[in-house]
Amino acid sequence: MKCPKCNVELVQTVRHKVDTQTCPSCKGMWLDAQELDQLENETFDLGEDEKGMLVYDAMPTTQPCPVCAARLKRFNYHAYALQMDVCPNQHGFWLDAGADDEVLKLMADEEHGYQRSVSAEAQWGRTLQRMRSGSFMEKLKDLFH
Repeated sequence: MKCPKCNVELVQTVRHKVDTQTCPSCKGMWLDAQELDQLENETFDLGEDEKGMLVYDAMPTTQPCPVCAARLKRFNYHAYALQMDVCPNQHGFWLDAGADDEVLKLMADEEHGYQRSVSAEAQWGRTLQRMRSGSFMEKLKDLFH
């Protein structure tokens, strides 16, 4: 496979415990869907439903897919400012140099936000339960008498 940016032969490498095809020139990398999922799961392994939709509003590029030569489409990863390319035939994703580190950071932030949301929901549930308790209702009635 050749780099869609440099047209240099991609080299098999391992980054963040994920097998990738990396360009020795521009340091970009090619990941199939399973490899990208594996990269995301290094920091956020709460299930696909919690990660949200991956590709939003992809725009055509001039770079070819390393697998099928179809023109890659550029999109903002999970609607963040991180741009990456996707093969329209679902062969994989092109990440520019350093984008894998940014994916890990974004997934860590996403997991933190998710955990905060779960914690807030649990706290709200406990608050509602206390409010529905007899002792709370008695105190509330006493306030108005």
